[in-house]
Amino acid sequence: MYCGGYHFRGRSARHRMSDAMKKSRTAAQRDAIALAGLRIAVGFLFLIFGQYKVFGTQFTLHGGFQSWIKKFLQDGAAYSFMVPVLTRFVLAHATPIAFLVGYGELAIGIALVLGVWVRAASTCGLIYMLTLLFSSNFPGNGAPVWEYFGASLDHSVLALCFATFVAAGSNDVLSVKHFGKRSQELQKSATRNSPE
Repeated sequence: MYCGGYHFRGRSARHRMSDAMKKSRTAAQRDAIALAGLRIAVGFLFLIFGQYKVFGTQFTLHGGFQSWIKKFLQDGAAYSFMVPVLTRFVLAHATPIAFLVGYGELAIGIALVLGVWVRAASTCGLIYMLTLLFSSNFPGNGAPVWEYFGASLDHSVLALCFATFVAAGSNDVLSVKHFGKRSQELQKSATRNSPE
């Protein structure tokens, strides 16, 4: 077959194009599933972090939060611009902020595991991780540049995950939204195929 300057051999050319489209679609599906898996794993971490703060009282009501902030300040782990924020604001309002941290972590975890409000939860998670990074990961004055990255790994890696979730969404697969759409499609298909 001759078509606009290109020679195609009937079905095989269409099949080659179809195969290429299927491969790119399956690669995109694999990527979406991998991203959703990462989202769910990070969500479970935050469920673990949040549940003991919400369902226990040591962190929120019995000084657990304050002891962490004081430790950051005593160890010189806070960046200099965060020291006044931690001493004047955070410690002055420690109990409500401790509850905000606990319930915030739990809400982020639930949202990521279920795949609902992923961008909003990830934006909050990103801000939270950057706040923790600047409050607790200062390597010290005169440290080489690589130590800034090394000191921040416990928060920067999660911050990068959250930034990725904000950019990509990652709620198209393995989410409540996805399973809701899927069940609606199955119901429509069953209705169309049922004899009347």
